[in-house]
Amino acid sequence: MTDSHNSGQHKDREAAAAEVRRMWQPTPSWTQPDPNAVPESEPEAADQAEQPDALSQDFPGDAWSQPAAATPAEAPQTQAQPWAAKPADPEPEAEVEEPADPWRAAKPVNPAPVDPWSTPTAAGDPWKQQNEAPQQQQPGLSPAAQHFFPQGIPGQHAPQPERQVSYRADELLQALPLPREAPAEKGVRSVLRLRPGTAERSERIARATAATAFRRPVTITVANPKGGSGKTPTTLLLAGALGQARGGGVVAWDNNELRGNMHLRTHDTNARSTVTDLLQAMTMLTQPDARLGDVGAYLRHQVSGQYDVLTSATTTYAQIEAKDFDQIHRLLSRFYKVLVIDTGNNEGSSNWREAMKASDVLVIPIKWKSLSCAAAVQMLEELDHQGPDAQRLIRRAVIAVSNGPGDVNKEVEKQLRPYFESRAAAVVDIPTDPHIAAEGPLDHSALQPATRRAALELAAKVAEQITIALNVPR
Repeated sequence: MTDSHNSGQHKDREAAAAEVRRMWQPTPSWTQPDPNAVPESEPEAADQAEQPDALSQDFPGDAWSQPAAATPAEAPQTQAQPWAAKPADPEPEAEVEEPADPWRAAKPVNPAPVDPWSTPTAAGDPWKQQNEAPQQQQPGLSPAAQHFFPQGIPGQHAPQPERQVSYRADELLQALPLPREAPAEKGVRSVLRLRPGTAERSERIARATAATAFRRPVTITVANPKGGSGKTPTTLLLAGALGQARGGGVVAWDNNELRGNMHLRTHDTNARSTVTDLLQAMTMLTQPDARLGDVGAYLRHQVSGQYDVLTSATTTYAQIEAKDFDQIHRLLSRFYKVLVIDTGNNEGSSNWREAMKASDVLVIPIKWKSLSCAAAVQMLEELDHQGPDAQRLIRRAVIAVSNGPGDVNKEVEKQLRPYFESRAAAVVDIPTDPHIAAEGPLDHSALQPATRRAALELAAKVAEQITIALNVPR
């Protein structure tokens, strides 16, 4: 009687437990298919690969969806209850020991509510496998939003990294807007206050290039062994263009060893002092307290070109040699930024060779005449055998073509222009000017506009080559 009564109570409890499990079973509308499900035809494999259902994960405190705790001795033989994964009522097993009362199972006190959407998904959940990478790409979205927008919210871009703001002075100055270009100064454009034309803009660029601030005093040598090739006028044109562009600081030096003609081509502004007088006062001028005004007393200042002139000796007993050149060069380099040296016709003289050694840029004046061009070609060939420094000087050379009336031989120009263009850095044509052809003192303000523009272009080309020479170690 007692056994049948106990058996009846056991069946009632099993039926109540099955009804409760049926009520808690999740509906198909939000239950996701189990990717590890095994077909009904393999019940044994299903029992071996039994996985906890979604209810047991979402509600870990439910004792009905978990198997009863087994003793340590029975743990290896214990299997999961079949109703944990199947909704059908299991048949009660006969002669099974009565399990512990599930209503009295230990439960956590005041368990915290569990959000099924924020609960970590099982390792085999396809939603996790599909959305794991997008979640890493979109860290700013919540987990629920990442399910619906794995690629990010439409119309919104990923946040860009903040740009590092620099407060360096040079970068801030570069970021400032460029000053507005000054209006034209010539022609109709100047009246209408318009921008300058192409020719005027090119002239402004050439003037700015000629005014380049060099980091040390520089030396420009004008040389051609042929007399009458235009060395002295080219020297004065170049010195005047540089002086006007730079606002002074330029000296033209007649380095002829004896009796050059620069004193005839410049305005006499003092007591006719020459290089001989300068050498006699060298002891006083080389003192630490010597001033520019002290040196200027032995030079001629040309107002129109804003440059000074040191003329050559005019007497036979005062021939300039190498040691004299070195003293004068050091003295002038103390007080002037640009030295333009006119040379004589003797390549073998010591002062001529010293001028080549001190040169940063070589200017070769020629005329399109056979003798003038032949002497220049021979000089270039001779310098080409003097070593690497002389070869670099040839590559930085600038050819200044200055023709007088009737000096142009078209056949010579056709044959030799390509040669000079290939050997030198640039070839500048200076037009024929009546003021230069008059062979009197050269006044820069009396030149024709085309001649002044050509002289400024020559100065710009020379300044470019000086910049290149200063950037190359000697």
